[in-house]
Amino acid sequence: MEAVEPMRAIQPSDRLPLWRRIDSKWLIIGACTLLVAYLALMPLCFLIWQSFYTPEVAGRAAEFTFDNYVRTYTSPETLGLLANSLKFAVGSSLFAFVVGAALAWVNERTNTPFKSLFFALSIVPLIIPGVLFVVAWGMLGSPKTGILNVMLQDLLGTDAVFFDVYSMWGMIWVEGLQYSPMAFLFMTAAFRAMDPSLEESALMSGASMFQVARRVTFRLARPAIFATLLVLFVRTLESFEVPALLGLPVGIQVLTSSIYQAIHQYPSQIGLASTYAVALLVITTGGIYLQSRITAQSGRYATVTGKGFRPRVMDLGRWRYATAAMFIAYFTLIVVLPFLVLLWASLQRFYSAPSWAAMSDLTLDAYRTVFEYPSLRESVVNSVLLAVGSATLIMFVSSVICWIVVKTRLPGRWLLDNLASLPMVFPGLVLGLAIMVFYLGFDIGIYGSLWILFIAYVTRFLPYGLRYSTTSMLQIHKELEESAQMSGASWWMMFRRVVLPLLKPGLLAGWLYVVIVSVRELSSSILLYSSDTRVISIAIWELWENGQYVELSAFGVMFIVALFLLVMAAQLAGKRFGVKEI
Repeated sequence: MEAVEPMRAIQPSDRLPLWRRIDSKWLIIGACTLLVAYLALMPLCFLIWQSFYTPEVAGRAAEFTFDNYVRTYTSPETLGLLANSLKFAVGSSLFAFVVGAALAWVNERTNTPFKSLFFALSIVPLIIPGVLFVVAWGMLGSPKTGILNVMLQDLLGTDAVFFDVYSMWGMIWVEGLQYSPMAFLFMTAAFRAMDPSLEESALMSGASMFQVARRVTFRLARPAIFATLLVLFVRTLESFEVPALLGLPVGIQVLTSSIYQAIHQYPSQIGLASTYAVALLVITTGGIYLQSRITAQSGRYATVTGKGFRPRVMDLGRWRYATAAMFIAYFTLIVVLPFLVLLWASLQRFYSAPSWAAMSDLTLDAYRTVFEYPSLRESVVNSVLLAVGSATLIMFVSSVICWIVVKTRLPGRWLLDNLASLPMVFPGLVLGLAIMVFYLGFDIGIYGSLWILFIAYVTRFLPYGLRYSTTSMLQIHKELEESAQMSGASWWMMFRRVVLPLLKPGLLAGWLYVVIVSVRELSSSILLYSSDTRVISIAIWELWENGQYVELSAFGVMFIVALFLLVMAAQLAGKRFGVKEI
């Protein structure tokens, strides 16, 4: 007689539909993981794939070939491009570091007056879009009509050219000034975290202030110095605005400007542009890898231990007024002069250098034109939608990814962290090219729409949102989540009502950062926009290409003021909603 299997009691959950029985935790985690993998791997794979194909011309299908690599890496022109790129990147990064590190040391290690004010003002240059900064210095340092040249020539009664930004050294000057605030902030953090007792011992032993800085301070800050230099090198190597606006008009080409020209010639040389992009990608990947190795070995240079210390500053005596003058001159170069030249140009009918005669022709017509220009209003709307949408999605996805990496023991979570950080190695122009290649080959109806720009922004800035979320996630103790789950809360309720509110400072800071950089972004937008999807940076670029410098200046002044107000609002919001202790 066969045994009869006892019947299992029907559970209440069995009566629920399938979609009600699926845990929302794994749906959200799975969706975020797939999104990150798609965004990170898709550009890399299809960029490399496209580099092996010929362009499709006159109905002839694209063919697999190695000719793109042969043409690229055997051509003397490529060696020139590589030499110009390295010269530009090395020169700009060194100049930016020297200026930023020197000012950071003065700010943290000396009794220079108004230091706190100078530190606050160092954030202001970061909100000025790169294209506006370059256009402003083009007006200041043009060899023929530049304001600085005209004023010095009139003052000294000569025709000599004192400044020429349309040269390799001029490009290095502008790019170095643009990135010097980043070097200042990086090195300020390093000096602030360093125990000054070693420097005080050297001073008591009879060493001069500059000997202490050279033999003690900067040696202890060696990991921060190398890391800062590598970040600056990677960022200047991928720069597009300076090479395009200052280099192309005089025939100075680097890899980024060559990628742009290869795409915009007829027929479009997408394969050739992809090989240039692969070379640029390899260099930037190597730089970021070296940065991570140096950061991993920074423990050998640690000077802050469990024993507390109180930072002290060096007395410069009368020299402190000279260092204060250095800060004033620096702020004038990177903020005051660029903004004033844009303001001056925006108040004229036709751009001309400042003079008493030109003062009588000041007008607000450029601002009226900007307000009445339909495409400019459309650009603002598109930029706001993209910035707010991408920032919101980035911070939500990064919070989920950070929770997986920091709070769980899931196998392979380190791979997820690396995938989310992978887009950091993509220069903006290379990322735009990769996304363009993919959606041209797989037409799903988003090419030429705002969605493709949205995908580019989310991909490009996801690693930065991840860093903001990780910093805050590490402060949240596991017992808070456990308490919520023991009270009967589901994972989604716990994540929404416990984790996200405690992440508020990091989420808010990351959200505002992504909004600001998305509004400024040009390099990843320049290959993806259409006539109906212009954004603010593209509108500025087109005004420059059309020679509408007056309207460009007016638009730039309003844009800078709006971004400045946004940063001020962000600081107030951070003080209001910040969590003091977790």
